[in-house]
Amino acid sequence: MGFVLDPIAGLNHAKDSSLALILAAQRRGHRCFYWQPHAMRLEGEAVWAGMQAVCLDLQADPWFELGEICDVPLNSLELVFMRKDPPVDLNYIYATYLLERSRVWVVNRPAALRDCNEKLFATQFPQCCPPLLVSAEPAALRRFHAQHGEVVYKPLDGMGGRSVFRARAAEHNLGVILETLTECGRRPIMAQRYLPEIAAGDKRILVIDGEPVDPCLARLPGAGESRANLAAGGRGRVQPLTERDRWIVEQVAPELRRRGLLFVGLDVIGDYLTEINVTCPTCVREIDRDAGTDIGGLVMDAVERRLAAA
Repeated sequence: MGFVLDPIAGLNHAKDSSLALILAAQRRGHRCFYWQPHAMRLEGEAVWAGMQAVCLDLQADPWFELGEICDVPLNSLELVFMRKDPPVDLNYIYATYLLERSRVWVVNRPAALRDCNEKLFATQFPQCCPPLLVSAEPAALRRFHAQHGEVVYKPLDGMGGRSVFRARAAEHNLGVILETLTECGRRPIMAQRYLPEIAAGDKRILVIDGEPVDPCLARLPGAGESRANLAAGGRGRVQPLTERDRWIVEQVAPELRRRGLLFVGLDVIGDYLTEINVTCPTCVREIDRDAGTDIGGLVMDAVERRLAAA
C-alpha cells in the first residue's frame, strides 16, 4: 500500500489520522510505502514515484523509520491512499491526474478529489444544509447578512477554520471582511447562516464505504472563539450519533459510493450538514483514544473487502 502524504517528519505523531491508517495496515501485514506528490512522474505508459518503505512505532524515538528511496511504478502496488492536506491547488490537481494515470485503485478516487470541493459538495444535499449563499458579489453577500442577521463567511478552499469570519447583526467590519475574502469581488466565497448550535459542538462524522462510524467527535469552541476546529483551539468530545446524524449520512452515502469516496468526514452543526471532507479526513485518533474504536482497522476492513472482490 502506498501513502501520498505531506512530509512525514512534520506530522503530529500524537494526532495525525494518516498514521492510524498506516499502523492498521502494518498490523495486518501490508507493506507500506510513503512519498510526497512531487516525487511522482509520468514516463512512457507508467507513473513512477520515488518512494520509501515506512514503518511506524509511535512509542519510540524516532517514531518512524524510512527505507532507501526506490524508484517504483505505482501499478506494482495494490492500493494508494491520497492523504495530502489541502489546499487543492494546481500542484494537488496535477497529482490527482498522475494518480489517475497510474491505473491503481486510489482512496479517495482522484476525479472525486478534484470535483468535490469540500464546501460546495455539501450543497448537493440542500435538504441537509443550512441557508447559504456562494457568491463573489459583495452586494449579494450583504443582502444575505441583512436577511439572516448573523452569518459565517468562509473561503471555498480553506481548512482548519482558517479565514472563517462570524459577522454579527451589527457588524461594523462587514465591508473589510467581504473585501478581504472576495479579493474585492473577484473570488467567490460561502456565506452560511450562523448556527448557535455550534456551542454544543461541530460534529465530525466519519463515513467508511457509506457507513457511519459511531461515535462521532463533537468539536467545541475554545473560550472567546466561534470556530470549533481542533486546529483553531477547539476541544473534542466523543458522543453517539443522533437519528438526524444518521439520516444525513443516509442522504449522502449513495453519492459517496458512486463517486468512489470510500473515506470521508461529514461536518454537522446541530441538524445541518456544513461540509464534506474528502481530501484528508481527520479526528480518527481522538475518537479511537476516547471511545476505544479502531477506525484505521475499519478502513482496512473496507479496503480488504474491495481488494478481495476485485
